[in-house]
Amino acid sequence: MLVFIARRLFVSIWVFLASTVVVFLLATRIRDPLSEARQLPDGAREAAMAEITERMHLGDPAIVRYFRWLGDVLTGDLGVNRQGQDVNAMLENAFTATIQLITGATVLAIVIGIAVGVLSALRQYTALDHAVTFVTFICFSLPLFWVGTLLKQFLALDFNDWLAEPTISPTFVGGISLIFGLVCGSVVVGDRRSRLIAFGSTTAGMAVLLTLLSATEWFTDPGLGPIVIALTAVGAALGFTTLVSGLEWKPPLQAAMATAGIGVVASLSLGPVLKDPELLTIVLLALLTVVIAAAIGWFLGGDLYRRSAIPAAVLTGVFTGAVIFTDRMLQSFADYSDSVGGRPISTIGAETPNYSGTFWESGLDSAGHLALPTLALVLISLASYTRYTRASMLEVMNQDYVRTGRAKGLSERAVVTRHVLRNGLIPITTLVAYDIGTIVGGAVVTEEVFGWSAMGKLLFTGIDEGDPMPIMAFFLVAGGAIVVFNMIADIVYAFLDPRIRLS
Repeated sequence: MLVFIARRLFVSIWVFLASTVVVFLLATRIRDPLSEARQLPDGAREAAMAEITERMHLGDPAIVRYFRWLGDVLTGDLGVNRQGQDVNAMLENAFTATIQLITGATVLAIVIGIAVGVLSALRQYTALDHAVTFVTFICFSLPLFWVGTLLKQFLALDFNDWLAEPTISPTFVGGISLIFGLVCGSVVVGDRRSRLIAFGSTTAGMAVLLTLLSATEWFTDPGLGPIVIALTAVGAALGFTTLVSGLEWKPPLQAAMATAGIGVVASLSLGPVLKDPELLTIVLLALLTVVIAAAIGWFLGGDLYRRSAIPAAVLTGVFTGAVIFTDRMLQSFADYSDSVGGRPISTIGAETPNYSGTFWESGLDSAGHLALPTLALVLISLASYTRYTRASMLEVMNQDYVRTGRAKGLSERAVVTRHVLRNGLIPITTLVAYDIGTIVGGAVVTEEVFGWSAMGKLLFTGIDEGDPMPIMAFFLVAGGAIVVFNMIADIVYAFLDPRIRLS
């Protein structure tokens, strides 16, 4: 493994260096950096041109300028742009904004896309499969700028107006309830009677829930409360245990339930700590949750079930912690909404200018600005992950070793999670690595639509000004990310498929 990594790293470095030469030479010829200075009056023209020429070393050949840039980069200095601004500071701000923009969208797209793809493959040619195929192809075909415009209109402007008087109409209640009922009825495994029962109960339950939320005006001052947290934690324990080991083994279920119970107690006892915490406090609580959940799985799992009990407990603990975090943030929604004039969902920018509030209110401010661009990126990216996962799963499910596993008496859950899903994820690894590597370069269209100043703007600023320094700073991050994540994908292959040899 170490030899493979060293060899790939050596080759990648030389490929990356060759790419920097090509990009730098192209960047120096993309536009005349003196074009604006030439339009100045006679008295200021010569001085401005001389200043830019000296700052950008325009009197030297392009290859000399490249080696000067390369020497500075090796010392950590990316130089200055045409106006004399520090490119290191520009890159830091742009990269921070890009990471903030793409992290949530990428994780959500991967998780939801793979989950829906697996479900679609397991329900091949059913109503659910056809519905997923229809929706994913629509999302894949939509232009991102048009999706962004629709989201700004209906999920920002109209939603903010609706929050002033949050009453849900009976038509909307019926439509949403029907959609949830159809989805649940399609997912349930069983005969027609079982699916009809699932459809009817889900539709009725969702209708009652939405009606109660509307009548109590929950959306003006939202929150989950201890009862919802407890029910969610128990549901997470059952769900994760079913996914990891199945409910026929008691120790993993006991570990997950114990973790859920401790999480519910913690939500009631940590009130003073979570009133206005620091980010470091949240991180330490998250790490403590993982440690405690792993310890519970270790002791309750015993020697026989420890491998299943630990992940079931850890997943339950992390999910319960996320629910508690969401509850605390929702409790601050009313105060935050009042502080921004009743417009919590923003349509432009990364933050409210000069805004200061508690930890939870600042989190809501970031979430309000991230909501629309994140949803736009998820909708567009979801189709690729869903279709690739479905196709890969269907191919693996027809292999001989899968039929052998079923013939040996393995449960369907074991066949799907241990054999089909693990081998089906190999092609997805390539797609994930490529997407992460390329999207680090900036979601250019999304940044433009939602007014984010990030990596895409850094690139276009360099192009518009004919300045190679911002362009090369962009390429260092974007190109480096592609090289690194492709190497990570090759390493992950060996863990997913033992037949692959890195030698």
